[in-house]
Amino acid sequence: MAKDKFDILGPLYNEIGVELVNIVGGDPDGIFLYVEVGDRWISPNVFKDEGNQIRNLDGSRLLSDLLWEAWYAESAEGGIKRWSILEYEIKDGKFEINYRYPDEVDVEVIDDERRQAALRARFGDKPVVYPPMPRTAFELKP
Repeated sequence: MAKDKFDILGPLYNEIGVELVNIVGGDPDGIFLYVEVGDRWISPNVFKDEGNQIRNLDGSRLLSDLLWEAWYAESAEGGIKRWSILEYEIKDGKFEINYRYPDEVDVEVIDDERRQAALRARFGDKPVVYPPMPRTAFELKP
């Protein structure tokens, strides 16, 4: 008997949750993962509610690999659409996942406002603390 997609996705989403807990260093409550997937690219953003602020944390290679696996598990065959945006939230010991599809949003058009809108919807106006720029980064000046 062929595996149902949920037989594959259920354990994958659990593994994603375990990796998110590893990334934030423990407490899973308040984790929010925002992912956009496009033509041969993926952009995961991990956020953690710290009460008075939201911290943006660097993802991991394992997280990206698990997300690709989950995205590919959504077969494009038979009219089933693959998602363009995945929002994964852990709250009160449970995870909830929401999807947006290509007919709803074109992620090939770069728009930082989509992520900001998702953050505001979950966390209101709490400030977001981003990681420092890497030493190898450089700033362009006009």
